[in-house]
Parts: sequence; C-alpha cells; structure tokens
Amino acid sequence: MGDLYALDFDGVICDSCGESSVSAVKAAKVRWPALFNGVDSALENWVVDQMHVVRPVVETGYENLLLVRLLLEMRIPSIRKSSVAEGLTVEGILEKWSALKPVIMEEWGEERDPLVNLFGKVRDEWMDQDLNTWIGANRLYPGVSDALRFASSTIYIVTTKQSRFADALLRELAGVTIPPERIFGLGSGPKVEVLKMLQKKPEHQGLKLHFVEDRLATLKNVIKEPELDGWSLYLGDWGYNTEEERDEASRISRIQILQLSDFSTKLK
Repeated sequence: MGDLYALDFDGVICDSCGESSVSAVKAAKVRWPALFNGVDSALENWVVDQMHVVRPVVETGYENLLLVRLLLEMRIPSIRKSSVAEGLTVEGILEKWSALKPVIMEEWGEERDPLVNLFGKVRDEWMDQDLNTWIGANRLYPGVSDALRFASSTIYIVTTKQSRFADALLRELAGVTIPPERIFGLGSGPKVEVLKMLQKKPEHQGLKLHFVEDRLATLKNVIKEPELDGWSLYLGDWGYNTEEERDEASRISRIQILQLSDFSTKLK
C-alpha cells in the first residue's frame, strides 16, 4: 500500500514571499501609477517588509496587489480611497482580511479577474526579461528539493498559484519535473474538488491519502466535506500561518501539525 501526497506550493514547498511582494509592487505601479507619486525607495522597502508579515492572509496571488495598495493608503492619507485604511494596523489586516477585502475592492472599483491577469502578466514579463532574478527571489524550504527528488510517494501539487510558475520553480530550483497533469493550479477549481477528483481515480484506490497545506482555513474547508474523511490533513508549521492559527489547529483532532524535518522524511 503506497502513499499519495497532495501538496500546496507556496508556504509548503516554496517560500515565494520575496518574489510575490516585489511582483505585487511592480503590478500595483502598472494598475495605479498615481499612487506611487512621491513614494521613495524607503517607503517601498517598508511595504515589501510588511508584505512578509501579512502574507498569511493571502489565498490567491492577486490579493498581494490589494495589500500593497492598502499598506500605502495606511501610510499616506492624501491617496486614501478606502474607508478602512485610517487607523488600520498590520495586526488588523491579519485579523480581519476576509472582511476588509470585499470592502476595499468595491471602494477601489476593482474586480478579481483583471487583477489576476495583471499579476500573471507582470510575473511573465519579469521571467522573460530576467529569469535568474525572478527565480532568485524565490527559495525552496530546506530539504524539500531532495525530498521531492527522491520521493517514493505519488506526488500532486494543488495550489492557487498559476501552474506555469510552480512548474518553472520546481524545474529551476529543485531540478524536479512533475508532469503537468499532476499540477493543479489557479483555475483548477477549489482544492476540495481537486481532492475529491484525486481520490476517485482508479489508479489511486488503495493508496493512503495525505494533504499538506499551510492555510488553516483550507484544511477546515476539507473537514466540512464528509466525502474527504479519508484524507490525513497536515498544517505545515513553517509556512504562511500565525501562532494563533497553529494553536487552533492543534485543538482540531483531524489536523496534524507538521514540522519541516518530518515533512521531508515523510516524502522520502
């Protein structure tokens, strides 16, 4: 009896926060150029630093753009268009992001799909113009590339990242090629639906099923689906989550808190 591992990408395999933050600033300059009038390099660096702090709230990449703009509006009253920015703190973003996001999108007149497309386009252009720098802004977590390379388990990637970026990083940073039909990226549908589909495949019957994720909210969505009761669920404690989320997860019997060294051992 073998094992099947469905792995999230950002926050489980790859620390992409440096790249996604810089890409978000680049994309925000394209989308809202006037916001950056008078923004000096020190303020821009502050935004990128804060993006590392608020990264646990991001479910899909385009949200990084919203966070860049919100952080700027928190610091510069003269450009403020959102009712929530005044008095808002980074801690407030971590606590209330799901409620803040629809408010700011409406107040800024933004829609999801154009932001998704812009974020992907900016990344594509960066890759085309300077692949080495783009790759270098990402890093794999220690031990993960060897674990993937020598894994005896069946591996799938289930991510909200666009598949082409996950594929490029696996090849360039890990020296690993995962067949495209095993990478479920943005546009593949909710992760719970991907897991349902994977467990139904004839070739997966009899395999032990494991799902490794760094977002507690995603694991809680899986728990709500009785059809997915057969999956072992893991929260990676090295990923983009907070101490409060790890504490909450430790009280949920279905979820195992996983450390990076244990994760690499499991895959091998």
